[in-house]
Amino acid sequence: MRALTKTLTVRDEVYKKLLKVKREGESFSDLFERLVEGASPLENLKKLRGCVEFRDKEVLLREIYAARTERRL
Repeated sequence: MRALTKTLTVRDEVYKKLLKVKREGESFSDLFERLVEGASPLENLKKLRGCVEFRDKEVLLREIYAARTERRL
C-alpha cells in the first residue's frame, strides 16, 4: 500500500489528547485507523463536529468540487 503524505492541523489540546490514546510504537495513521474502525462514518463526523476550523469555506468547497471533477474524468 502506498502512503500519501498529508498535513493535518489540530489544536494543541487535541494533539495532547491523541498522544494520550496513541499506543507505544503506533503511528498516527494506525491510531486514526483504530479510532474509526467499525464506527459509522456519520457517527464519526458527529463526534468530530467542532474539532475542525475552516479558514475559507468557499476556497475549500472549490477545491472539493475540482477534485471530484478530476476523478470523474
